[in-house]
Amino acid sequence: MTTPSALERPTDVPFVRKLGARLVLLPAFVLSFLPPRRIRGVLNLIRRGAAPATAAQAKNARDAVCAVSLHCAGPRGCLPRSLAAALLCRLVGSWPTWCTGARVVPPFTAHAWIEAGGRPVDEGVPDDYFTRLMAVAPVSQRTR
Repeated sequence: MTTPSALERPTDVPFVRKLGARLVLLPAFVLSFLPPRRIRGVLNLIRRGAAPATAAQAKNARDAVCAVSLHCAGPRGCLPRSLAAALLCRLVGSWPTWCTGARVVPPFTAHAWIEAGGRPVDEGVPDDYFTRLMAVAPVSQRTR
């Protein structure tokens, strides 16, 4: 049995930001097929020289990615969505904390997201709902 659902896609995203989101989608999808250590290595290189992203910058990037990609807006698009949002932030000179981890409460569910200011960006869950297994933070806030 399936449950019908509707995806909420942002509609007020400026054209230029949508264009940037389309530009980073292909690299994000390619990265999503790499092993975790390779993803972390590539992101460690890309984040160099970027300032920490603000919550507004990270949300704008996430909204733009969800506006242009139905897959990324869906429930199973968390990895390419988080990668694309991080890459889009990097295009404007900032870097959110890119994270992967799992839900704290059963059943086990893996997830990928971005954070700004130590808080998940637009995930719709409490801050402690996921536990980090891997993170790529801005260089000035480096975490493992």
